[in-house]
Amino acid sequence: MEDKKYILAVPNFSEGRREEVIQAITGVFKDREGVTLVSVEPEHDFNRTVVTLLGEPGPLKEALIDMAGKSYDLIDMREQEGSHPRIGGQDTIPLFPFRNISLEETKELAEEIGAELFEKYKVPIYFAGANARTENKKSISFIRQGQYEGLKALLEDESHPDYDERKPDLSVDGKLDPKYGATIVSADMEGLTAYNVFLATEDVSIAKQIAKAVRGPSGGFSTIRAVGIKFPERDGVVVSMNMFDCAQTPLYRAFELVKLEAQKYGVAVTGSELVGPVKLEYLLNNLNHYLGLQGLRWDQILETHLMK
Repeated sequence: MEDKKYILAVPNFSEGRREEVIQAITGVFKDREGVTLVSVEPEHDFNRTVVTLLGEPGPLKEALIDMAGKSYDLIDMREQEGSHPRIGGQDTIPLFPFRNISLEETKELAEEIGAELFEKYKVPIYFAGANARTENKKSISFIRQGQYEGLKALLEDESHPDYDERKPDLSVDGKLDPKYGATIVSADMEGLTAYNVFLATEDVSIAKQIAKAVRGPSGGFSTIRAVGIKFPERDGVVVSMNMFDCAQTPLYRAFELVKLEAQKYGVAVTGSELVGPVKLEYLLNNLNHYLGLQGLRWDQILETHLMK
């Protein structure tokens, strides 16, 4: 029998505080054949929730469209606020090839999802990553510049010099929907790994300086974006990173650079945290590094035999 194809999806919607809304949106994945809900990660301060899914292409597409419909129904961007950049209630739907499927096939599925969401809900759609219509739109951060409020204002002025570059790829009138905002749909080869490193200080400016040293645009790793923040629910401050290629830039490199930079301020690193699921290979390359292992094979890990 031919091996089944699987796609990884890591969508996020702009609600991380109202438990009943989070449950209603993620409830669409319950008992869906061909779709596995791996994790639901609400973030109160960011006011967004990140969902991780594995699924066969057809069932996954249907589930993601249903999820977006719930988000549009239950989130009003005219009222939503939070510290994480966002432009829509169903903010992003990123897809990644996971097993027995190519990037090209994944890209085609992203196109179908964007087109069906626009057809069904008339929600403005941006295509990013491998689906981007322009070089700039490959980056979600470019699309999100100004966030919902700033982008909405820019698109209401068709004479704005950036209007053509910033307008949605699919839309009724070239503007954001007042309630829905817009949704970003994309396919890429690798998904991000969310990774936090904790510092023994209450001075958030130190975390921000370290984040600046770690992230690509300001001199750090090109595959990392980082911010320095304070989580009110715990002691200390955090260097919070989105790592886009943990094969080429392993977790240990980011961890060691944060420790090195923290020494300048006399600050200790108290630990770190993975937010959401992570690929096994992204853990093994750290094991190889810290233990100096040579020639470790996947078949030496007993659990991998159950995964076949």
